[in-house]
Amino acid sequence: MSRLGLAGLIALACFAIGFGVAREVMDRPGPLPAAADIVVPRGAVSEVATALQAHHVIRSVWLFRLAVRTTARRGPLHAAELAFPEHASLRQVLAVLRVTPPVQHALTIPEGLTAQQIAALVNAAPAATGHVAPPPEGGVLPQTYDYTYGTARSALLARAAEAMRHALAKAWADRAPDLPLSSPREALILASIVERETALPAERPRVAAVYLNRLRRGMRLQADPTVIYAASGGAGELDHPLTRSELDSDAPYNTYRHSGLPPGPICSPGLASIEAVLHPADSDDLYFVADGTGGHVFARTLAEQDRHVAVWRAHEAATRAGDPPGNAGAGKR
Repeated sequence: MSRLGLAGLIALACFAIGFGVAREVMDRPGPLPAAADIVVPRGAVSEVATALQAHHVIRSVWLFRLAVRTTARRGPLHAAELAFPEHASLRQVLAVLRVTPPVQHALTIPEGLTAQQIAALVNAAPAATGHVAPPPEGGVLPQTYDYTYGTARSALLARAAEAMRHALAKAWADRAPDLPLSSPREALILASIVERETALPAERPRVAAVYLNRLRRGMRLQADPTVIYAASGGAGELDHPLTRSELDSDAPYNTYRHSGLPPGPICSPGLASIEAVLHPADSDDLYFVADGTGGHVFARTLAEQDRHVAVWRAHEAATRAGDPPGNAGAGKR
C-alpha cells in the first residue's frame, strides 16, 4: 500500500473516530433531572451557556459554545422562556433554543368580575410584568388569554379590551329588532346585570327578557346586584346580606330608587350574557325570584310573584335563621 493510501486510511479513521465522539457528545443525556421551563436570557452565547449550566441543562460551557459554533448554519439561538425535556441532550438543547416556540402562560378572566377584581387578577399573573390599575368597568372580555414570559400586564388588558370592543360591536350588529336599548353600551350595562343575576346559562335569555320587559314598561329594574355594586364601592361583593338602608340608599346604581339602567356596567359580562340581552327569550315575564336551588322562578303578574316570594322567604327562614334576604331577583319587594 502506498504512503498516500495509508495516510488516507488514517485520516478517514480519525474522521470516523472524531465523528463518533462528536455524535456521542451531542446525543449523550444531559444533567437536567426533570423537564423544566427555563428563561433563556438575551446576550452572548457565553451568557446563555452560563445560564443553562446554572439550571443544570448542560454540563460544560465550552462544549456548548463549540456545539453552537459548529452548528451555526442551523440558525440563531432565541431568548425566551423555553421548555427543556428531562435529560435533554446537547442536540435537543440546541433544537429547543432554535426552533421550539416559547412557553405559553394562560390568564383566565372569569365572567362577572368587577374592574377591581380583574386588576387584582392581572397583577397576580406570575409571568407578566408591570402593574395595572382597574380598567373601565365592563371594558374587558372574560376569556382565556395566552401570553409569554415578560409580557406587560398593560398589554394583556389592552388585548382584553380590544376583544370586548370587537365582540360587543359584532353582537350589537346582529341584535334582535325592537329592543329598548339605544347603544352597545346600554346592552353592555344590562348584560352585566344579567351576568351577576344568574350563573345558569339556560336562564340568561329569560332573565334578560324580564329586564327588557320592565324597561319597555318604564318599571324600575329592582336588581339586587346593582345595589350590591354601589354598597361595596365597586368591589361587587358584600360580607353580609343587603340591608334595608342599602336598599333605600340614593346611590345612582340603586335600581330600586332610580328608573332605567344604572349609569354604567357593574362587572364584565361574558359573551353569553351579551347575546342573551341582544337575543332575549320570547317571554312576557316581569318578575323572578330565587327558588332556593340555584335557579329562579319567573312570573308575569305581581300576584304570582308574591306567591313565589313567600315560598322563597320560607326557604330562607329555614336555612338562614331569619337573615335579611339578598340577591333574590327582580321586583321581589
